[in-house]
Amino acid sequence: MDAAPPATTDPERILVVRNRFIGDTMLAIPFLRNLRRRFPHAVIDVLCESGTDALLADCPYVDALLPWQRPPRVGRVVRGSLGNVLENAPWLRRRRYDRAYLLKRSLSSVLLAWHAGIPWRVGFRSLGSSLLSRTVPVVPHRHQAELFLDLLRCEGIAVDDGRNECWTSEQAVSKADRLLCGIAAGRPRVFLAPQSTDEQRLWPLDRFAATIDWLVNARGASVFLCGGPADRPVHEALLRLVSTGAARHVHDFSAALTLGDVGGLLARMDLCVGVDSGLNHIAAAQGVPVVVLAGPTDPNRWHPWKTVSEVVKAAPAPRRFFGRGVRPDQAQPWNPAPASMQGITTARVQEAIDRLLPVMPAERAATPLVRTIDLRQGAHRYFVWESSPEAAAEPATKPLAHAH
Repeated sequence: MDAAPPATTDPERILVVRNRFIGDTMLAIPFLRNLRRRFPHAVIDVLCESGTDALLADCPYVDALLPWQRPPRVGRVVRGSLGNVLENAPWLRRRRYDRAYLLKRSLSSVLLAWHAGIPWRVGFRSLGSSLLSRTVPVVPHRHQAELFLDLLRCEGIAVDDGRNECWTSEQAVSKADRLLCGIAAGRPRVFLAPQSTDEQRLWPLDRFAATIDWLVNARGASVFLCGGPADRPVHEALLRLVSTGAARHVHDFSAALTLGDVGGLLARMDLCVGVDSGLNHIAAAQGVPVVVLAGPTDPNRWHPWKTVSEVVKAAPAPRRFFGRGVRPDQAQPWNPAPASMQGITTARVQEAIDRLLPVMPAERAATPLVRTIDLRQGAHRYFVWESSPEAAAEPATKPLAHAH
């Protein structure tokens, strides 16, 4: 259903429903900033599933984070989701929202906003779209950050350059600096993200180990790991594959830092290297260069946003249709077809790292403020953009709000 939007005066209350994943949460920040720019006096609440709330804890564009306890995603999914919607709709109805923006593409999100009696509902064209006031098509291969902004563009709301932001508390920065104190200051700092909840996105650990050996021995780098409790066994297995000499320069801070703290550590890195996961998007929001290894996912939609980056992806297997080969989409920067992570060699990853990792001088400042990368060298992909004067004039409304 597509009708005229409500009056242009600020609605009193707006609800944003977002996904639970780290990457989706980080890429929703440009949407939240532009929503706040359009409705500076509205109450903007975000309904979020548990796990990534800490990423928006200091976001100046949000008034409240509302927890959405979702049923387990095993067995009787339909019955459990419907029951969850009926359980949560009444208290949302009592909050009397005027608008809802559904960043999460799911039937349960649509039903929840509809049952909560929110009169104006904007979301993506998918299952349950007939219950929305306005729908936006999901353009194939379009970056996720742009898709979120399309929810505003469809209503004639102007958006800025789409830059991302990350808010790191003074406590998180201090905690990271204490952990880094005493670690060789003259070495490049490389953050490694080898883990994903999707097994198809994983790169063989022995190749990650070979990359660590090369980073330490050939590039003189210190390597850092940080993940959740489920990631620690993977980190331990990885370290068992690394040579003894290189292992002395690998530091796992998983037990010392939470998801809310990891931004402080990433802000101190010279490079982030990892499989397609949310940690890459946190690094990108901090302005850190990123090398991402992509296989089953589409890099056109999920590449690091608004930062210098390299995407390393194996060539997808040739697809055939009635005996004839299917040509890849030549209009896209990267082939969007799924590919096996087994096709990514350590040599290609090392070449990508060489193009982005600067050579450290003999002495380096303890907290570098500027990273210099010569974009004239190599053929890596990068972006150049300008902030609009209106956006640049906006003051940060919470401490340590960094815009990149």
